Amino acid sequence: MTRWLRSLGGALLLLEVAAALSFLHHRYEEMVQALFRVQSQCPYVTRIYSIGRSVEGRHLYVLEFSDYPGIHEPLEPEFKYVGNMHGNEVLGRELLLQLSEFLCEEYRRGNERITHLIHDTRIHIMPSMNPDGYEVAAKQGPDSNGYLTGRNNANGVDLNRNFPDLNTFMYYSGEISGPNHHIPLPDNWKSQVEPETLAVIQWLSSYNFVLSANLHGGAVVANYPYDKSQDQRFRSHRRTVNTPTPDDKLFQKLAKTYSYAHGWMHRGWNCGDYFADGITNGASWYSLSKGMQDFNYLYTNCFEITLELSCNKFPPEEDLERQWMANREALVAFIEEVHQGIKGMVSDENNNGIAGAVISVQGISHDITSGDMGDYFRLLLPGTYTVTASAEGYQPQTVTTTVGPAAPSLVHFQLKQDVVRKPPERKASGTRTNNKALQKKVVPRATRRGTQR
Repeated sequence: MTRWLRSLGGALLLLEVAAALSFLHHRYEEMVQALFRVQSQCPYVTRIYSIGRSVEGRHLYVLEFSDYPGIHEPLEPEFKYVGNMHGNEVLGRELLLQLSEFLCEEYRRGNERITHLIHDTRIHIMPSMNPDGYEVAAKQGPDSNGYLTGRNNANGVDLNRNFPDLNTFMYYSGEISGPNHHIPLPDNWKSQVEPETLAVIQWLSSYNFVLSANLHGGAVVANYPYDKSQDQRFRSHRRTVNTPTPDDKLFQKLAKTYSYAHGWMHRGWNCGDYFADGITNGASWYSLSKGMQDFNYLYTNCFEITLELSCNKFPPEEDLERQWMANREALVAFIEEVHQGIKGMVSDENNNGIAGAVISVQGISHDITSGDMGDYFRLLLPGTYTVTASAEGYQPQTVTTTVGPAAPSLVHFQLKQDVVRKPPERKASGTRTNNKALQKKVVPRATRRGTQR
């Protein structure tokens, strides 16, 4: 009886919070005011910062939640949500504003779950990556908004087709046992991306993000990488070529976490489409080149999925509360997924953290690296794994560890300096040869037209 009353009280509390929130579409200035209002209500656990500006000069604001805002604490993972990448797909923007208010209010109320989440996770929330496109879409309004009106940025570029194409290089290098993580960017990449894309790439380089989702509209499904098909023989707009990552089972679990916590995504039938369990591999749906979620996986330590959240890209205001109630638990549950797998410190014999150490898991051909302080985070499903840490100038160390279904396993590495070997003496006669492997330049294919994500 006591447990039932406690559950009822919690439900009534959440309903009270939901009723206190404003379910409105927020133009840019109103969005900024909403973010700063949350920051003023929870000043000790929030921080607002800008990662750059849009083409028309609008700030790309991020609201951070942490018990030490602005500071990376060793062994505390970094998480991010990005909304409104396509300016006319607006539900994600409003949900992230609602989530920001919800986290602040529940923290102030002493909600144990939210308090633990904020104390144990550094959460970054960007409601709008494309504020210029949103303003174009908002002028049309939800009733007369065109399907593509405001989708692109002010230069007419689709930001989810604007990241460097690392897939093509990865698919080629995989055939010659090349790198499977942190693939370098082409020399001229800055001249090929928009200001918003440039700001996000620099943002990804500044924080050691572990898990992420970007919020879209036009369908209802949790989409996971790879987005770009490896099989380029198919030329049609919609082709079904499943292209899994080495972490495919993990990505499916992450996607299902959201879809089954969502009000109806997991049912599969939405918007005239059917996706089993409410999830899909991106390339299995249709191939997308130069997308943000593949870029996260191939260039950083971050595992990102794409959340398609509504059939209507610009839903009317009267539908926003229903959508919030359908997504609230899923938004929180997905953040909690950052706390799984293994994590630890990679240090030298003097306990100094080693940045950039490579963490390899036997049987999974995708490595991650330690952050600036030497801490690392490797998302993994429950099981037993053989894990190796290696760094230039140090002897690698290998351990076997078991991952449970709850909190991440703590696995530290202390690497010994490698013995300096004396270089071989040069022969008195003969010529020296250069045995560097020839490097082939991969030319990315042109971006496909007509895709949605």
